[in-house]
Amino acid sequence: MKKFIFILVVIAALLSASQAWTAEAGTAQDYLVKGNEQLKGGNLDQAIADYTKALELDPKLAWAYNNLGIIYLQKEDYDHAFAAYNKALEIDPKQAQFYNNRGGAYREIGHNDEAISDFNGALELNPSYANAYYNRAAAFYAKKDFDKAWADVNKAQSLGAKIDPKFLEGLRKASGREK
Repeated sequence: MKKFIFILVVIAALLSASQAWTAEAGTAQDYLVKGNEQLKGGNLDQAIADYTKALELDPKLAWAYNNLGIIYLQKEDYDHAFAAYNKALEIDPKQAQFYNNRGGAYREIGHNDEAISDFNGALELNPSYANAYYNRAAAFYAKKDFDKAWADVNKAQSLGAKIDPKFLEGLRKASGREK
C-alpha cells in the first residue's frame, strides 16, 4: 500500500509542477496546485480543503477528484476514495491514471478482479503505462496467477519501471522461479 501511495503522491507532485504556470490566484486551478503541494507535504486535511475549494469553483475538475481519491485511500476511507475516483472517471474517462489509481484502491481491499479490469482500462488508454503493468502484476500475484504476473513484471521493466526487490523475491518463491 505505502509503495502505491508513494507513487501516487509523486504523480500528484509532478502535476503540481506542471500546472503551476497556469494557476491564477483564487482560481480552481490555483486551489488544485495548492492541494497538490499540501498532498506532497503530507498535509492531508489542508489538501482536502484546497481540492474541495477547487471543486466549488469548477465542479468538472477531474484531477481534484482523483487527488481526493488518493487522500481518502491513504486515510483508508475506501467509500470516499471510490466515490472520488468514480467522479473523476465520470468527468474524464480518457485518463489512464484515474483507472490505475482506482485499480490500486480495489487491489488494496482485495478486489483483484476489479483491480485488473481497471488496470486493463488504463493500459487500453496508454499501452506504455509501466506502473499499470506493475500494479496489474501485483493483482495477478494476489490471485496466484504467476505466469501473468511475470509477464506484466517483465513488461513493466522493459518500459523502465523499477520493481521492488521484495516483490520480485516473493514472486520468485511463490511461482517456483527462484533463480
